[in-house]
Amino acid sequence: MTTTLPKETRGLAGVEIGDTAICSVNQTSLIYRGYEIADLAEHATFEEVAHVLLIGHKPSPEELRAFKAELVTLRGIPDGLKHLLREIAPANVNAHPMAILRTGISYLSNFDPEVEDTSPAAALRKSKRLLAQIPTIIGYGQMVRDGLDPVDPDPALDHAANLLWCMTGKQPAELNAKVMDVSLVLYAEHDFNASTFSGRVIASTMADMHSAVCGAIGALKGPLHGGANEMAMEMLKEIDVFVAGGGTVQQFMDRAFEEKRKLMGFGHRVYKQGDHRAGILRGWGLQVAERGGPELKKWFDLGDAVVKIMLEQKSIHPNVDFPCGMTYFVMGIPVPQYTPIFVASRVTGWCAHVMEQHANNRIIRPLAHYTGPDLMSWGG
Repeated sequence: MTTTLPKETRGLAGVEIGDTAICSVNQTSLIYRGYEIADLAEHATFEEVAHVLLIGHKPSPEELRAFKAELVTLRGIPDGLKHLLREIAPANVNAHPMAILRTGISYLSNFDPEVEDTSPAAALRKSKRLLAQIPTIIGYGQMVRDGLDPVDPDPALDHAANLLWCMTGKQPAELNAKVMDVSLVLYAEHDFNASTFSGRVIASTMADMHSAVCGAIGALKGPLHGGANEMAMEMLKEIDVFVAGGGTVQQFMDRAFEEKRKLMGFGHRVYKQGDHRAGILRGWGLQVAERGGPELKKWFDLGDAVVKIMLEQKSIHPNVDFPCGMTYFVMGIPVPQYTPIFVASRVTGWCAHVMEQHANNRIIRPLAHYTGPDLMSWGG
């Protein structure tokens, strides 16, 4: 039997497998087509960032107005999809919202007149349609899950605010809409992460945009990738119950360390000294929590205690998924929708990568290191 690869080379850790002009990630910065994430989070809206990623440059005021207006016209979903969502989204069906969203996008592919057209112009049009329709699918599914009548998208609202409206049927508070917008900016792109790489592998076969996005959703669903924000919030709920029962955060963490429990929302393959997106989102989420009073702020108090222990005892920093869990929770967003919201943002990065892959394509086909038995004779 042959030996296995060294641990540090498995999972393509540190291996550069392709060129991209879309995003740069290193220890100190995250850059979308030349713009650093902190700059974008402070000064840009999500629609502006989507324009940068999909079209390639910062929009002029006229371009931005046209881009936003076009997205508004594309938000509707077919009646057949609405019927399907009423079948699969109710709470008693027990389907995960990520599976529902994946199914919804697969459904849309069957009715997109350009689904098999991989030309740059058609790919951009499909990207815009997906960007506009995903919040509608998420919202329609959540309203059905809650036993409420779904609402139509609101043409007066921007992308982030419309997403909140579609999920609740209520006009979002200005602060909540801003926080959602910032979170979408932070999540929009992150080079060759697992879901983006999955999408590019599918695109490299010259498969269609919808197939690549469905594959990327499948990768993002996992708790070691996009699902980490859900798992981080579920852990905080456990800690809250433990503390209410007389325990302490330190005792909970000591037990978790002893059991070698995987603590979601901490550590990062690239950001060994901390994910700078985490601090940005924590700051915005804390504003929502403080405005909601002690019952909401306690979640940030618990989270900050966990972060302090992880840093002091394990020297491990939180990634953006940890404050995301707390932030979405204090905004009243159901935990199972955290990762679909991630999709509402990251679809811009995925589509940009699919277009980039198709523009200079070579099928992605790595080699495997065989560790099975040596050659044997079947005939004896």
